[in-house]
Amino acid sequence: MPTAPAEKLIRTCSIWRALEVVGDTAILLILEAIWLGDDRFDRIRERTGLLKALLSDRLKRLIAADILKKEPLRGSKNRFRYRMTRKGVDLYWTALMMLRWERRWSDPRGKIELVLRHSVCGKTFEPVPSCRVCGDEVSARDVSWEQGPGVGWMAAQYSRRRQTRGAAEQRTAHTALLDEAAQITGDRWIGLILRSIFTRLRKFDEIRKDTGIATNILSDRLAWLEERGVITPSAYSDNPLRYQYFLTEKGVDYYPILLMLLRWGDAYYVSPEGPPLLLRHKKDGHPLDAQVTCSECGGVIDGREVTYEVRPARGLERPKRSAA
Repeated sequence: MPTAPAEKLIRTCSIWRALEVVGDTAILLILEAIWLGDDRFDRIRERTGLLKALLSDRLKRLIAADILKKEPLRGSKNRFRYRMTRKGVDLYWTALMMLRWERRWSDPRGKIELVLRHSVCGKTFEPVPSCRVCGDEVSARDVSWEQGPGVGWMAAQYSRRRQTRGAAEQRTAHTALLDEAAQITGDRWIGLILRSIFTRLRKFDEIRKDTGIATNILSDRLAWLEERGVITPSAYSDNPLRYQYFLTEKGVDYYPILLMLLRWGDAYYVSPEGPPLLLRHKKDGHPLDAQVTCSECGGVIDGREVTYEVRPARGLERPKRSAA
């Protein structure tokens, strides 16, 4: 583990670079709306519940990042629709992992249900994080990591922008698909905290040095993650009282989302020297090449081969898994 040469520096990582672009709840809600077919401004606004000015700003950011493109509607000069670029389409696996996690761990009340069908096998399916090399499902417990050629440190340039985590909670009833997953992935500080804990940096000062996050913000995010059952504290010092933080089962199961963000970041934001992080799978240590596969036929998921059915929101809470 490299040592940070100074305060306010963060370990370079493709997850960080990806979160700088999509680590914003409002942006994730916009992408969700477009994936569900709401590709015009008013329809996106209705589904997301975002204020007009905020929605306009985030759409501009997504276009500038080459994730969306704005196209005039046929026969109209003043009406437009928003479509995914190739770069935007490549976020599909991340979206599927967010959907998988949301279904497993979050309250389904007030959310629409999305039934996915894989046209290759013709069956409804669940997306599975898998290793292309061995074909097995990927769990955080089976993955090790080492420094890559692009490892280093960079200045923590946290741009000032309003906290939009609550946007996921303010949407019109019965239109939401993602809630808690969007709140977590949409907060880039939380993403960096989880990255640190996944790499076994569990103490407050270790996380702070690794992420460059201000002390008050770090305390707030750790408390929020604990409240949501993603992490659990454990005292390692009584005088003064200090804690280290461990992932619950709910937290461990978030790993595939970070894994797909890492893959996307490596594809579009990797440094010239190469990836800063190399992952190895299982005891034999073969390189991890992550992918998303069909739970029914095992085939690699291509968004063009997936259809979906939207079912109305339910009012009853499904049984929730207990955290470890």
